Amino acid sequence: MFDKTRKHARAPILVEVIWGGGTHSTGARTTDISEGGCFIDTMAYAVVGETIDFKLLLPDGEWLPLQGEVIHELPRTGFGVRFTNISDSDRKRLRALLGIEE
Repeated sequence: MFDKTRKHARAPILVEVIWGGGTHSTGARTTDISEGGCFIDTMAYAVVGETIDFKLLLPDGEWLPLQGEVIHELPRTGFGVRFTNISDSDRKRLRALLGIEE
């Protein structure tokens, strides 16, 4: 389903996430991903406006390093991240995960 306020359609993809920001690092998972961002399902806390570094575990066993800005959070549920500073090669890997053909 596509939310008209979003630039990119989200796909319900569950992948392992390791993320860190400030003084913490934790494991989590995504519940949905788009070309522009994802929702990270975690009980850990992130501050809206915070920039975090995180990695997605791809199906081939490789980690995709990403950076993003926390744009909203749901206490004890997780937070939404908008990708920032993504390289062309990492964007290509993300698009492959999403099944988007070049």
